[in-house]
Amino acid sequence: MTFSGPRPGGPEFTGTGDFTELLRRSGNSPVPTEIFRTGALPPQTEATTVLSFHYKDGVLIAGDRRATAGNIIMYDRADKVIELDRDTIIAIAGSPAVAFEMARTLQTSFQYYRRSQLQPLSLSAKVRALGKLIKDNLPMTLQGVGAVVPILTARDSHHQPEPSLYFYDALGAQFQAVDFAVSGSGSPAARSVLQWINRWSGRPTSQRDEKEAVQLALQLLDVAAESDSATGGVDRRSHVFPQVKFLTRDGLRSVSVETLRESFTSLEASYK
Repeated sequence: MTFSGPRPGGPEFTGTGDFTELLRRSGNSPVPTEIFRTGALPPQTEATTVLSFHYKDGVLIAGDRRATAGNIIMYDRADKVIELDRDTIIAIAGSPAVAFEMARTLQTSFQYYRRSQLQPLSLSAKVRALGKLIKDNLPMTLQGVGAVVPILTARDSHHQPEPSLYFYDALGAQFQAVDFAVSGSGSPAARSVLQWINRWSGRPTSQRDEKEAVQLALQLLDVAAESDSATGGVDRRSHVFPQVKFLTRDGLRSVSVETLRESFTSLEASYK
């Protein structure tokens, strides 16, 4: 629909119903005009990098703590690994604003279903619920803002106690990961290491115990940080460590900062 008519205090305005365009033409836009001319967008906050893999007792899921906006470090203690309920964990890569809202929506949805139906939501329904939220966010993704590509690990405590691992694309399609899943700007480096470990090392992640799994997660995020400035890895100066959580047949559990510090210190000492 096209509107035309006199603009108060100025010449006739013909528009398309786009409010941003109206502001731009009237000279009252809060956004700098060069953004409209070049199509450039203000830097958006991004959260990277997250990873997950099967180990001997279940699934480990981890994420670094850095959030960036362009070349600026916005925050170095972002929580990217979020518990949705006692059987479900999500790790976010992309826009924290959108991802955190997705997490809150899922938390409320899962809780409502459990209380109203007196049973938890099924594993497949949880996987699809996240996929639908990503699909609904497609318009923002296509505009280059608000993209979220998460990792999900979950289990069905009644019918499928062994945890499963899933990853998604930007359109909301979900895929079950047999060995591992990674996402975020630092994911190429971590993916390469995990592919080598699972194919050629002779000791895939599924054969490693809890201590070895924690050490591997710290190594992977540290490697990712070396090749990607947006990934925080292990901050040796400020002693900021990644988030690491486990999901097993017994439920989920977080790894303490003290345990992460001891594991990383032990790793560094073994290579000196």
